[in-house]
Amino acid sequence: MRQAIKDHNKEARLFNSRVLLGLICVVILLSLLIGRMAHLQLDNHDHFTTLSEKNRVRLLPEPPIRGLIFDREGRILAENMPTYTLVIIPELVEDIENTIASLAEIIEISEYDITRFKKLRKRGRRFHSIPLRYRLSDGEVARLAVDRYRFPGVDVEARLMRHYPYDELSVHALGYVGRINERELAHLDQAQYAGTDYIGKAGIEKAYEKLLHGEVGYKQVETNSRGRILRMLEYVPPVPGDSIHLTLDMDMQRAAKVAMNGENGAVVALDPRNGQVLTMISTPEYNPNWFVNGIDTARYNKLSQSQEQPLFNRFLQGKYPPGSTLKPFTGLGAMELGLLDEHDHSNCHGWMTLPGGERRYRDWKKQGHGRTNMEKAIVESCDVYFYELAMKMSIDQMYDFLVQFGFNQRTGVDLGGESSGLTPSSEWKKRIKGERWYLGETLISSIGQGFNLTTPLQLAVATGTLAMGGKRMYPQLLLQTEDTLSGALQPQTIKQSHQVTVNNPENWAYMVESMLKVVSSPRGTAHKIRSKTFTIAGKTGTAQVFGIAQDAEYDADKIAKKLRDHALFIGFAPVDNPEIAIAVIVENGGSGGSVAAPVARAVMDVYFGKKP
Repeated sequence: MRQAIKDHNKEARLFNSRVLLGLICVVILLSLLIGRMAHLQLDNHDHFTTLSEKNRVRLLPEPPIRGLIFDREGRILAENMPTYTLVIIPELVEDIENTIASLAEIIEISEYDITRFKKLRKRGRRFHSIPLRYRLSDGEVARLAVDRYRFPGVDVEARLMRHYPYDELSVHALGYVGRINERELAHLDQAQYAGTDYIGKAGIEKAYEKLLHGEVGYKQVETNSRGRILRMLEYVPPVPGDSIHLTLDMDMQRAAKVAMNGENGAVVALDPRNGQVLTMISTPEYNPNWFVNGIDTARYNKLSQSQEQPLFNRFLQGKYPPGSTLKPFTGLGAMELGLLDEHDHSNCHGWMTLPGGERRYRDWKKQGHGRTNMEKAIVESCDVYFYELAMKMSIDQMYDFLVQFGFNQRTGVDLGGESSGLTPSSEWKKRIKGERWYLGETLISSIGQGFNLTTPLQLAVATGTLAMGGKRMYPQLLLQTEDTLSGALQPQTIKQSHQVTVNNPENWAYMVESMLKVVSSPRGTAHKIRSKTFTIAGKTGTAQVFGIAQDAEYDADKIAKKLRDHALFIGFAPVDNPEIAIAVIVENGGSGGSVAAPVARAVMDVYFGKKP
C-alpha cells in the first residue's frame, strides 16, 4: 500500500500562522498587563501610596500627664497612679463580641465593663484603643500575656489614673475627674484632647481644667498587619499640665469634719486679709475616686437618692436663713445711717406688736431681756431690740447696706456653680411676687428670717469684710501654680472686691467690741468657746426651718430632726488683727452657741496651734 507524501510547506505555513496568532495574543495580554500596571503605578500612584502608608504607619496621640494638686503645705490632694488597662482597637478585631467573651474566660469582665466599653466605642474612633477593663492586677496581666497571640487588636496599656489620697475629705472643693462624655466631646478641642479619656467634672478639677490638662503630643509608628508596633518613626512629647497649690489646709479640713460629728452642714474659713480660703467643707461627703472611671449605677443611685444629699455642695449652693448672724450687719447699718447710737435703749419683755396690730413678734427668750442697748442686743441676741430698730430702718435701706458686704450676689470664688442667695427689697417683692412690702416683713428681715437666704461662703466673706473694717476680698482657692517642667512657681494675684463706705469708724469698733463680748462675756451666747490664747469675736444664730403658731411653743424634742432650727455661727480672730474669719452652719442643729460655735473653735485651734 502506497503512503501519501507529506506537504511540508503546508505544515510549515500552518505552524507559522499558529505561532503568529499565539504571539499576537501574548502581545495583547502583555499590553493589557502593562497598561494596567501603568494605570495603577502612574495614574493612581498617590492614592495607593496613601493607602499603603495608612496600613503601615500610624499617628498615635500621646495624652499629656495631668498636673498635680497640693494643699497650702505641699500635701498632695490629687495624683496620677500608674495602672494597667485592657484595651481593644476595633479596626483590628474581626468579631468584638466573641473576643470579649474569650477574654472573659481569662480575666473577670463585668457587665458594667462591657456596657461602658460599648458606650465608649460609639463615640470613639476605630483606630483608637478603647478601654475594656481598668486596674488590672499583676496576675491578670500575666495571664493575658500568655494568650496575647490569640487576640489581635487587644493590648494591655500602662496608663496613669487620677487618684485622691484623702478620699472624701475636701471633695466638694477639690472636685474630681471623669470620663469625657458626648456632650463634652462636642465642645472640646478635638486635637488637644486626642487620646485623653478624662476631664475635670467638678470643683477645682473643672475650674482649672486648662491649667491641669497640658498639651497633647504624638508619635508616628510603623506597624505590621496585626497592628503591632514595629518601630517609632517620629515622636513629639506632650507637655504636662501645670500643678496647682491650693489655699486649703488639710489639717483644718479634717478638724472641721471631725467637729461636725456627722451632722449635715458646711464650714468655710478664710483669711480676711487676702481672701484665701483655709477651710471649705460640705457634709456629708462622698469618695471622688468612685467617679474617675465611671461610677456604677447602683452606687450612683444610692448617692443621688439619699435624703442626706451627699452630692449637694452646701457651702457653695446651700441657701439658708442667716438668722441672728445677720444682726451685726443690720445693727451696723442702722448706726452708719444715723438711725440710732450706742446709747439708745429699748425695753424687751419678750415680744412686741406693730401699732394697731395683734400679731406678736416674739423674742427667743420668753421672759425678755429687759432694758437693752445695741451691745446687749448683740451679746445676748435680743430679737425685740432689732424689731424696734427695723421700725426706723426701711427694707431698702437695709438692702443697700447689706449688699456692700456681698449678700445677694455671688462672691466670685474660683469655683463654678455658686448661688447668689437672696436679700429682699421692696422692688424685688414687687417684681417677683407682684405684691407690696409690709412693715412686719422688715421686722423679721432684721433678724435674718423671712425671705433672707445666704450661702455659708457669703457669710464667711461678709464676716471677713466686717473684721477688716469694710475691705471685701474675692475668696480664692488657688494659691499658686507650678510649671511641671521647670518647677517655677507663679503666685495667684490677690484681688479686692469692694470697700464698704464708712461714715463713722467708731461704729465699726463698737460692733467689733460687741461681737467680742458674745464670746468673752459670761452672758454671751458663745461664751463656751472663749480662748485663753487668742481673742474671738463672733455671733451665734438660730434659723427657723418652719413657722409656728402664735400661741405655740417651739420644742425641739417633739418635732422631727429635719424640722428643727439650723445652728449658725460667724466669727473672726484675733480681734485686734484678724487672720481668720469663719462661718459654720449645722443643719437642724438647734443652738448656734452650743452646736455651731464649737466647730468654729476647733478649726481656729488648729490654725493658731500651727503659729509660733
